[in-house]
Amino acid sequence: MKVIVPYLNSTFPLDFPDEHLLAIAEPNEFNASGSTEEILAEALVRTVGEGKTKGQSLDEFLAGSEKLLILVNDATRPTPTEAILKSLIPAIRAADIDLNNCTILVATGAHRKPSEEEYNQILGACYNSLRNRCIAHDARNDAEMVDLGTTRNGTPILLNKCLFEADRIIATGSVEPHYFAGFTGGRKAFLPGIAAYRTIQENHKQALSPAARSLALEGNPVHEDMMDALPLIKTPVFSIMTVLDKNQEVAAATAGDLMGSFYEAVVIAKKIFSVSVPAKADIVVSVAKFPMDIDLYQSQKAIDNGAIALKDGGTLILVSSCRDGIGDEAYANLLASASSPTDAMARIREGYKLGYHKAAKMAAVSERAVINAVSELSGERLKSIFIQKALTPQEALDEALRRARAGGIAVPKILILPDGCVTVPDPS
Repeated sequence: MKVIVPYLNSTFPLDFPDEHLLAIAEPNEFNASGSTEEILAEALVRTVGEGKTKGQSLDEFLAGSEKLLILVNDATRPTPTEAILKSLIPAIRAADIDLNNCTILVATGAHRKPSEEEYNQILGACYNSLRNRCIAHDARNDAEMVDLGTTRNGTPILLNKCLFEADRIIATGSVEPHYFAGFTGGRKAFLPGIAAYRTIQENHKQALSPAARSLALEGNPVHEDMMDALPLIKTPVFSIMTVLDKNQEVAAATAGDLMGSFYEAVVIAKKIFSVSVPAKADIVVSVAKFPMDIDLYQSQKAIDNGAIALKDGGTLILVSSCRDGIGDEAYANLLASASSPTDAMARIREGYKLGYHKAAKMAAVSERAVINAVSELSGERLKSIFIQKALTPQEALDEALRRARAGGIAVPKILILPDGCVTVPDPS
């Protein structure tokens, strides 16, 4: 069996006997109804209201607007923001809204602001016309936040004041599985997208709950927090959500009511990203594809998804360049300060800081399996967070096979996830 594994701008070969292959699990095929432009145009015509009702059209929504706010994802997400903006601009102009009265707010959450190269990546062909209207949310700037109260879980709700300076809001995004929020998209544009740091910290603390997991919405405390913020936003909101396929092309789009369009996109995302596999594997090779290979903080999603289909005592091989390094240092520093994954879990329970949910998820996997990584991170840095370094996927796989055979497994079974950050294996 020969498999090609993507890495940065190149690839790695992976070779092993056919008898070892359990499955290559990729997002399921989905027949798109047309080109990206056609799919977006159709979504803007076939708008969704609350429940399954017909939604307000974009033209109706924009009528009378004088100050429009558009929320877009940062460069860590594969959302086709350029295409979405190009689909919106004709309607904005038709409504006689001056683009100079539009603000594009990059919903960074607690991430850093985009670099100029990343602004270009986000805006694409719209860069020259819209860059001067584009600003980045800064979660740490409390002066830019409005306090709206608390959620049912006690999370303080502080959101960017730009929400309250606009008379219309358009939320854009992409919907795919998320390892503790259930799914990305929809309500995430607001929380954590444009929330204060302490709001995000308390919301993400809920990720320590076993109910906070991929594909789960009902009973998920992270999702509940996000939902509790929405009724406090009185400005009318219109939503455009996309669902991407395994090639990161637009498979579908939904538009209209924020949650109506989100839930419709969730149904499609489940069909694409929830993938049946025959059983749990002895070895899982999970790849973090661009742009999720930006750092370990984002690439960890490939570890979490891979672990779903990994036997206890097995080996998980992460393939991700982590080209920008570790990401938020808090989770890595916590892991590095601990003597073992179990010790790390105890420290997290003693006092939570933003990012520790990431440490908890990683420690939970390290407690029951070996994690190996092919990345640009140093071996010393990886070792400090209970991950072994390999120079190539082949080196990591050969070592994992030796380890499994030494443990008495005659024919170790291998599961490969070519897009591990969004593929949710179902071994049931």
